[in-house]
Amino acid sequence: MVIIMNIGFVVCIILAVLFLIVGILFSLLKEKGAYFVSGFRTLNHPEKYDKAYISRDIRNQCFIYFVILSIGAILSYFLSVYIAIAAILVWLIVFFRNFNLDAEKAFEKYLIH
Repeated sequence: MVIIMNIGFVVCIILAVLFLIVGILFSLLKEKGAYFVSGFRTLNHPEKYDKAYISRDIRNQCFIYFVILSIGAILSYFLSVYIAIAAILVWLIVFFRNFNLDAEKAFEKYLIH
């Protein structure tokens, strides 16, 4: 018996589960979750930022990543290995759309007015 491993399915499932776990952690931590966001501790005045909004936003991003990768894994398992590649490319585009190297610029939408 030969078992052919669908590596795209495995990669999508592993990433989806990781993002689901991180999303659940940010849901449970609420405001305290902001301290685990990369770059938050390096801000000059972290008290000027809405920590609950940061945590909710990261939670929502993780759940979106989970959905994208889960759909890619399911379709890859049942239809074609190439769908996993497409799902990972979509995830990368969505991920890097929110990516910013400058911490001040990355967190400016979370400023309390």
